[in-house]
Amino acid sequence: MSPQVIPQALERLIQDLSKLPGIGKKTASRLALNILRRPAGEARELAGALADLHRSIQLCSCCFTFSENDPCAICADLKRDSTLICVVEQPGDLLAIEKAGNYFGHYHILHGVLAPMDGIGPGEIKVNELEARLNNGSIKEVFIATSSTVPGEATANYLIDRLQKQQVLVTRLACGIPMGMDIKYADKHTLARAIASRSKIS
Repeated sequence: MSPQVIPQALERLIQDLSKLPGIGKKTASRLALNILRRPAGEARELAGALADLHRSIQLCSCCFTFSENDPCAICADLKRDSTLICVVEQPGDLLAIEKAGNYFGHYHILHGVLAPMDGIGPGEIKVNELEARLNNGSIKEVFIATSSTVPGEATANYLIDRLQKQQVLVTRLACGIPMGMDIKYADKHTLARAIASRSKIS
């Protein structure tokens, strides 16, 4: 039986890092070795930051983004337009829209898209919670900003159908975002144009 070339602790870190999206075994190995070469204090700080994530961060009870406070800073900001809700798939999409710098309403994070083949239906994403927010009558516009992927479009169409009975203006992220592109990868100028030129759903 050949001796183990990679120490078990290092191999375990490589395996854990390779579970992250977009991180293959080679990249995970490079990251793990980089961490190992750094001072032990930096490694402990990194471990502490990772441990603090689940202790310190929660979902905002209003928009469902990740936040250290409830409500989050955006929901608590009285200067923002609380009559306008932008519906996005994930918290990363919220960050992308905020970087564009020309949206000043509130958000609603679905935490996913409809994917029946994977068993993800309306009950697995926060659609009912969106409707509950509309029931108080203060929302005037729902701006749907799901990605222009097939699941993103299917989710947008489902939301449009569900919201027809609500007394709100429903708009959709307009031109500027190429078909098949996840909005978090769009540059801020393209995204800003798409937000500014959003159109009413007939």
